[in-house]
Amino acid sequence: MKPIKLLVIGCGNMGSSHARAYHQMKGFEIIGLVSRKSDSRERLSQELGGYPVFDNYETALNETKPDAVSINTYPDTHAEYIRKALNANAHVFVEKPLALAVEEAQSLVDLATLRKRKMMVGYILRVHPAWSKFVEVARNLGKPLVMRMNLNQQSSGDNWYTHKQLMRSMSPIVDCGVHYVDIMCLMTQSEPISVNAIGARLSDEIDSKMYNYGQLQVRFKDGSVGWYEAGWGPMMSETAFFVKDVIGPKGCVSIVDEAKGDSDSVDDHSKTGALKLHHAALDAKGKFLKPDELIDTSDEPDHNGLCLLEQEYFLKAIRENLDLSDHLRDAVNSLRIVLAADESFRTGKTVEL
Repeated sequence: MKPIKLLVIGCGNMGSSHARAYHQMKGFEIIGLVSRKSDSRERLSQELGGYPVFDNYETALNETKPDAVSINTYPDTHAEYIRKALNANAHVFVEKPLALAVEEAQSLVDLATLRKRKMMVGYILRVHPAWSKFVEVARNLGKPLVMRMNLNQQSSGDNWYTHKQLMRSMSPIVDCGVHYVDIMCLMTQSEPISVNAIGARLSDEIDSKMYNYGQLQVRFKDGSVGWYEAGWGPMMSETAFFVKDVIGPKGCVSIVDEAKGDSDSVDDHSKTGALKLHHAALDAKGKFLKPDELIDTSDEPDHNGLCLLEQEYFLKAIRENLDLSDHLRDAVNSLRIVLAADESFRTGKTVEL
């Protein structure tokens, strides 16, 4: 088979990681790197051997006529860029979220279906072997589940700059929350029914209507409940910045990693190390029947390795005509939940889904 000609949009952290993955794969041929910042696109092009570079998306799309487009830009550009790619008859990989509104996200899903193009959203935890095991173990804990997750980032320098740019369009619980709400939906396999949220603006460097700390609570039809917390900025605490814990009637499972210690590290966002499984069963004397188990997950991909797994699946979806309808439905639903959390923060009321 001929390689799929691919245009990479965005040469920042995620765009660079995905470009490195495409560069390694025989199934893709990079035909252009697009970025408004000349230094980032030139640096990435030189690193990968000299790919063509562009500073304008539409120009690159018209001149290169790609088979597929990889969109790794700020969230407020996603919907526009996706629509143009699909209308140019290109398959789409896009970093989360699909769009900034549920209705717009659904319209893009409908357009991809109409154009018969594959569209995949960058939910990186779905391809992570250890997180897949985490979901599998959680599903065996009984119902209801209590799911506790957070990702607070003590950011400074370039990372704080990036966070401030992201907060021009969305809060941390919306931007990061889609990953973890998606995991909650996978664990429960149940319908979310309501969302509550609280938050706080902890910096004068962001818009007066935006908040850089937020916490959401979601209820599911099966009685399960989920909690997610996210904060960005130089003021954030690194105490308990990474909590991934699920409790059910039969016990609990937690991601544990003694080496974790830098909330601003991209690799640490998905790193596991081990899963600690606790069994709730008691004997006749009220003692635990089984000791806690450690499930080793230390042999796991790094961030670039996970991006490679994502792009291998994207290639498979195109080549083997995989049905991505469930994936896209979940992408829209997770967006629905986090946007409901944003509405709850702003209104102070529970949002029924």
